[in-house]
Amino acid sequence: MAGSETGPAMEELRKRSKKLSKDKKDTFASENAGGELEEQAKSSRKTYGRTPDGRVFVVPQTHDMVSTLLSPTAPKNASDFVVLGILALHIVALFALPTSALRVNVLLFAFLFWRAAYNLGIGILLHSQSNHKALVYWARKSGIFSAEKKHPFYNVIKKEMRAKIHDKDYDFDTAPVEFNTWLVFRRLVDLILMCDFVSYSLFAIACMRVPEDESWAMGLGRWVGGLALIAFNLWVKLDAHRVVKDYAWYWGDFFFLIDQNLTFDGVFEMAPHPMYSVGYAGYYGLSLISASYTVLFVSLLAHAAQFAFLTVVENPHIDKTYNTPPPRPRRITNETGARPSSGDGSPRPMSPASINTIMNSPVVDDELPPKTRPLIGEIDFFRQTDFSTCLLLIYMILLTILTSETPMTKAMLVLHAAAWRIWHTAGIGSVLSLQSRSKGWVRHFVKVGEGRIEAWREWRGLYHISLVGCWTSFFMAGWKCYSVPEYWGYGNGFALLTHTIGALLIALQAWTASSIYESLGEFGWFYGDFFFDQQPKLTYSGIYRYLNNPERLIGCAALWGMVLITSSAPILLLAIFSHVCILLFIQLVERPHMEKLYGKELRREAGLVKTIKRVFPPPVMQSVGRLEERVDKVLAETQGAVEDFLIQVGPKFEQGVVGFVKDTKLMFSKYPAKLSITRLADDLKDYDVSLYKLDILNAQQKIPVDPVTGKVRGQGLGYKSLVINYGEPIRVRWTAAKNHSKEDWIGLYRVADNASREITKVGSMGRWVACCKDQHETEQADVGCLTQDIPVVNDDGEEVVTGEVIFDGDKTFWVEGSYEFRYHHGGKHSVMAISLPFDIVVPKPQSLPALSDHEDTQVCWTDEAVMRGVEEHLIYLVRNCFDRDEEKGAPGNVEEEFILSPGGGREAEKYANRVVYAVREAFGVDFAMEVVSADGNVRRLAWRICHAKKVLVSRHYPKK
Repeated sequence: MAGSETGPAMEELRKRSKKLSKDKKDTFASENAGGELEEQAKSSRKTYGRTPDGRVFVVPQTHDMVSTLLSPTAPKNASDFVVLGILALHIVALFALPTSALRVNVLLFAFLFWRAAYNLGIGILLHSQSNHKALVYWARKSGIFSAEKKHPFYNVIKKEMRAKIHDKDYDFDTAPVEFNTWLVFRRLVDLILMCDFVSYSLFAIACMRVPEDESWAMGLGRWVGGLALIAFNLWVKLDAHRVVKDYAWYWGDFFFLIDQNLTFDGVFEMAPHPMYSVGYAGYYGLSLISASYTVLFVSLLAHAAQFAFLTVVENPHIDKTYNTPPPRPRRITNETGARPSSGDGSPRPMSPASINTIMNSPVVDDELPPKTRPLIGEIDFFRQTDFSTCLLLIYMILLTILTSETPMTKAMLVLHAAAWRIWHTAGIGSVLSLQSRSKGWVRHFVKVGEGRIEAWREWRGLYHISLVGCWTSFFMAGWKCYSVPEYWGYGNGFALLTHTIGALLIALQAWTASSIYESLGEFGWFYGDFFFDQQPKLTYSGIYRYLNNPERLIGCAALWGMVLITSSAPILLLAIFSHVCILLFIQLVERPHMEKLYGKELRREAGLVKTIKRVFPPPVMQSVGRLEERVDKVLAETQGAVEDFLIQVGPKFEQGVVGFVKDTKLMFSKYPAKLSITRLADDLKDYDVSLYKLDILNAQQKIPVDPVTGKVRGQGLGYKSLVINYGEPIRVRWTAAKNHSKEDWIGLYRVADNASREITKVGSMGRWVACCKDQHETEQADVGCLTQDIPVVNDDGEEVVTGEVIFDGDKTFWVEGSYEFRYHHGGKHSVMAISLPFDIVVPKPQSLPALSDHEDTQVCWTDEAVMRGVEEHLIYLVRNCFDRDEEKGAPGNVEEEFILSPGGGREAEKYANRVVYAVREAFGVDFAMEVVSADGNVRRLAWRICHAKKVLVSRHYPKK
C-alpha cells in the first residue's frame, strides 16, 4: 500500500505466512480441487489463494501502481487516464494560481482532502470489509461482476480488468468475487495514494523558501539532509514492496488469503511497522528542504493519522485473522472426563480441603510467580504501592511549583534528580546483583519467616516507586530550568524546531517503554528471572527483534528531548550523567545475569545491525566495530570497581524496604447513548399502522417487586411484568401489513431513551435486526433474522404477514434495566410498533439456604451445600456471558477452564466484564476482571465468592 501500506505489524505478517504454510495441507485437502491445485503449485511455482468459503484459485500476476501508471511502455486504460488527469490538475494549480498564499492554501486543502480519503475513507472501507465483508457483500448483491444481472458497469469493469491483467490464469467471469472486488478496490487506492503523494509534494514546493540570513553551510546542510531522508524513504518503499508484493501492499488479506512464504529481511529487520515509521522519512526530508514549519507540522499530522490508521484498522484485522487464541484447555477429572458424582448420580460437592487445594494449585512458590494484579497500566488508590506513588508525584510537583526561581533552587532540584538516579542505579542495581549471585533479597524474607512470593511482591513495589521517582525528579528539574523563548521563528536557536523534536523524542521513549513492557510482560519488566528459577527460554519478539537493548539509545530519548526543550546546561549535564548510569546498569547488572542465565543463546547482532551492515560498505562498518570495542573495553575496566562498590553498599539498602500489596480494583463500565440524525419516511400514509405488532416470545411474566421497600407493586390488579434473564437470547415475533417495506427493521432500546413513540431519535448502537434478509448493505443486519413474510390472519380477520427475529450476543444489552423493541419502516426511523416493556435482570440464586437458618452466617457461606448451589447458579450465568458458545470460551462444566485474559484484546475484556457484572448483581460481590481471569473456572470462582461473602457479611444478627 504505497504510503503507509500493509507494512503494519510486519512481524505479524511473518506469522501469517508461517501459519498458511503450516496449515495449507489440511485446508486444501478439504476440497478435492484444492488438493490437486496444491500439487500443481509445487511444480509450477504459482501463487494460490483461498476465499473465506474455502474456494482455491490461481492468483494471477499483478503489477505495482507506479510502473503501470507512469511507465510510457505500459498499456493504459480509461482509469489510468483519469488518474493522470487528476494529477495534472494538481500540477497546473501549482503554476497557474496567481499568488503564493493562494497556491499554498489550495494545495494544503487538496492534501488534507486526499489524506482524509486515505486514512478515513479507505479505513472505513477496510474496517467494514474486515468485520462484515461489506465490499464483497455489496459486489455480490449488486451483481456488478455478473453478466446475468446485466449491471450497467459490468462491461466497463470487465474491460478495465482485462486491460490490466494479461495472465492466462485470469478470467473475469470465473474469478472469485473476492478477487475481482480487490482489483476494483486497488484502482480506488491507486487514485487516492497517488493524489496524496503528489499533492503533498506540490504543497511542500509551494511552501519552499530560503530563510533570511541563512549561511551557505546551513543551506547546504538542509538540502543534503533532506535529500538523504528522501533517498532513504525511497529505499524503504522499494525494499518493502520487494518483500510483501502487491498482495500485502494493497491489503489483499482483507479479501482472501494466499499460500505464499515471505522472507522478511531488509527493511523489516530495521524497525517495527517500517511503512508507517521510517517509511515517512521523506516527509521530514521535504520539510528540511522547504525550510517551512507549516510543512513540518502538516507532516507530523499526516504521520499521526497513519499510525491511527494502523491502530484502528490494520492491527485489529491482523489479530483477528492470524492471532487466534489457542485451543481452550479442558480440565479432565477422571478417565471419562466427567465430574465426580455421588451414588445417586447428582454432582458430589467438594470439601473445603479440596477447594483449598484447587485454589492454591496454580501457584508454586519455588517455580513461577503468582498471578497478581499488574502494577503497570492501572491505578488503585486502595493499593499502597499506587497510593505511595501518587503521594511521591504530588510531593515532587509541589516542590517544583512552590519553590523560588533562584539559581540555588534550580541547582538543588538538579542534585535531587541526580540523587534519585544514583539510587536507582546503585541501590536497585545492588539488590539485583546480590539476588543474582546469592539470592540475597529472597534470603532476607526467608529469614523473617516469609517466602519467595512475598519477596517478589515487595520487590515489585520497590522498583516501581524507584522508577517513577527517578524519572519524575528528572522532568521536574527540567521544568524548573525551563524558560519560555523570546523568539520562536527560524534562526536564533531554532526554538520551535527544538521544542518539536524534543517532544517527539519524549514520545519515542514513551512508545519504547510501552513496547518493552508489551514484549516482556510484568514478569520481565520487574526482572522476574532474577527471582524465579524456571527453565530459561530466550526469545526475540516485538521491539527486541530489531534491537538487543533498546534502553541503550531510544530508551533514553526523553533525556535528550528535555535537553532540546530546556536548552539548559545543567539539564544537559544531568542527561549525560543519567545516560551513563543507564549504560552502567545494563553493563554491570543486566548483562552478567543474562550471560549466566542464557549463555550462548544471547544474540550478538540485532536485526537493525544486520541491515545496516548489509547497506553500508565494509570499511565503514569496520570503523564502527573498532569504536564499539573501545567502548566495551572502557566499560569492562569500570565493572570491577563498581561491583566492589555495590557489594559494600548493598546490605545497607537491603534493610530499609517496605512493600505494599492489595487485591482490589475499581471497574467502571459506561454505555452512553449516542444521538444520531433521524431520517423519516415520507410514504407512511400508504400503510396501516394498526396492523403492525411486536411480541416477545420467551419473556417470563413476574409480579414486580419494589427494590427499595420489597413490597409487591400493583397488588390486586393482576399486573405482571415481562422479564428476560441476563444473557438469554430474546425471540421476537413481528406482524406487519402485507405491503410492508422489505427494508423494515427492529431495534432494541432503553425505555427512557426515546421520548417520542412516533420517531426514534437514538442510535441502536448495532442492536438491530432486519425483518427481511438481503435488503441492507451489510450481512450483519441479517444476523438474527429467522423467518420472514409468513402469511397469517390476525385477530381482526385481516391478512398480514409475520416473522421472527432473535437478539443475542452483542445485539442485546448486558446491563439490568427496562427495555423495549421498536419496529421501523423502510430502513428509516419512523416507528410502526413498539413492544411491551420488559426487564433484563440477573437472576439471584434461589436454591441457597436462607441466612436465618444458621445461627452463624460465617458457617452458612462455607457450607458445602451452599458452595454447590453457588456453582450451579454460577455455571448458568457464566455460560450466558459467553453466549453459550464453547468456541467463545463457554465452559461445559464447573471444572472446565474458560478464557478470560485481560491481555486478550477487546473480545476477552468484553466477556470478562459480563462475568464481573453478573457476579456483582447475583451475589453482591464486586471482583476485578483480573481476579476472575486468574480463577479460570467456575469452581474456583464459586469458592472465591463464598469466602468473599464470609468476609463481607455483617456480624450483627437480628433479635429473635
